[in-house]
Amino acid sequence: MTSNDSAARAAAPAGGPGSNLSALRDHNAALVLGLLRAAGETGVSRLELAAHTGLTPQAVSKITARLRAGGLAAEAGRRASTGGKPRTVLRLVPGARYAVGAHLDRDEITTVLADLAGRAVAVRRAPLAFTAGADEVLATVGREVAALRAAAGGPPVLGAGVACPGPLDHTAGVLHRVTGAPAWDGFPLRAALAGRLGLPVVLDKDTNAAALGLAQGCGDGAGSFAYLHLGTGLGAGLVLGGGLYRGPRTGAGEFGHQVVERDGPRCGCGRRGCVEALCLAAVARGDLADAARVLGVGAANLVELLDIDRVLLGGRTVLAHPDGFLRGVAAELTTQARTRGGSGPGVPVALAPGGTRTVADGAAQLVLAPLFGPHRPAFAAQGGLG
Repeated sequence: MTSNDSAARAAAPAGGPGSNLSALRDHNAALVLGLLRAAGETGVSRLELAAHTGLTPQAVSKITARLRAGGLAAEAGRRASTGGKPRTVLRLVPGARYAVGAHLDRDEITTVLADLAGRAVAVRRAPLAFTAGADEVLATVGREVAALRAAAGGPPVLGAGVACPGPLDHTAGVLHRVTGAPAWDGFPLRAALAGRLGLPVVLDKDTNAAALGLAQGCGDGAGSFAYLHLGTGLGAGLVLGGGLYRGPRTGAGEFGHQVVERDGPRCGCGRRGCVEALCLAAVARGDLADAARVLGVGAANLVELLDIDRVLLGGRTVLAHPDGFLRGVAAELTTQARTRGGSGPGVPVALAPGGTRTVADGAAQLVLAPLFGPHRPAFAAQGGLG
């Protein structure tokens, strides 16, 4: 599987049944890979793959032969058949390829090396001065990724997913005026990192990467949710109808810069009374209850606007005081629900899985997710496809 294969899959149609046209061969392989991943160690037969993708058995046989030749799939035994000889069962080989995930926070870099199943096999953390400028940041990222790969024995890597503070242009790989670091405005970070690392690079906002990773891990389907990240800044990742929503200009999720107090404190973005400024000011003075209340007000605005199913919280500030933030946000969501005539609790709120690695793990999914076609969590929950 080459980097060109990855790019082709990323551009392939995101859903629908398989096609037997040779022009969509990579799309079909992604459908099959996705089902192999969902089946886990139990595996899945070629006939079951054909039934679930809409491909012909002949097409599935050709695809699985290529995957086996590339080391991506292997036999997982045989399964009794209702007639004829037992069926050969295939499974994904998670260690066949890997992806790097890098979270560039304002003061720290976290890197992970994830296998095809999304499991982190190596993790590193180091200080990072994001405001110091491109040369220092690029050198730090290059050093950390090289050390990560060396510690894992130099396995084959498909690419690097890089997540950092926004706003940015995900399509072009260019940063905009990052709050507190305006010197990055217009910098082509994706291209610079690709040259430094010698790998294909996918760049996205930290909150988008986290939301993508969380959606991939949902065992009951992603649905619609907001991931709110409160750390050195505040942002949101939005999953709507099961898919990550970036917006037509990839600018969605600038949650921290909604104005909720017109004459409030000055925000790093230049305006006054932003949710981020109010939250961080409350944290700085030690008033965590007020920080949670403000975060809850912003969350309630999102629920009011988008009618999402749930809210997930993350980021180092939340993780340092999880109970207080959960209570405060839940209280505001309950108040919001009651203004709409509800008698019970509001939209559920919970801590995002993954802890301090949520963003870095999601960054690896920026590379991995396009390889597997439409997300099929229900198959994994069934323990197979038979």
